Amino acid sequence: MVIKVFLATSSGSTAIKKKQQDVVGFLEALHVDYTPLDIACNEQNRMWMRQNVPEEKKPTNGIPLPPQIFNDDSYCGDYETFFDAKEDNTVYAFLGLPPPPGSKRNGKAHGEEEQAEDGEAEEEEAAEGDEEKVAEETEEPTEEVTEDTVMPPISIHLSFCLFHQV
Repeated sequence: MVIKVFLATSSGSTAIKKKQQDVVGFLEALHVDYTPLDIACNEQNRMWMRQNVPEEKKPTNGIPLPPQIFNDDSYCGDYETFFDAKEDNTVYAFLGLPPPPGSKRNGKAHGEEEQAEDGEAEEEEAAEGDEEKVAEETEEPTEEVTEDTVMPPISIHLSFCLFHQV
């Protein structure tokens, strides 16, 4: 399985550049093998991408913008669906890849035998509670909030700025 990321290396849009960097950087951080395919310099790549994005996923003008992500010939999604998968911690499922060994899936280590469906819901709820507890324990200590560290409401700050001449 080859993950293909269609990019435009000479895009004039900073929004597109940032989205492309976000996708590529995240895939590299996860050590996911992918192939970047330039649509700006290669007409074949551009045409293949445009033809293989499903009609229902194309924007109203009919021309999909990069980045577009495929697993071999299977369409995974665009930046928005990638971002949603990243936020939901489901990037491997989004890409159509198995989770890496030792990763957790539904509160169980990948590769363990499935348990009866009756106990699964209870385990998922317990795992969610454990994850919240771990998240609370691992939060970095924050600065204690005092009157000195609290910013005044914006309206007060703005009114002061309006009457204060430099």
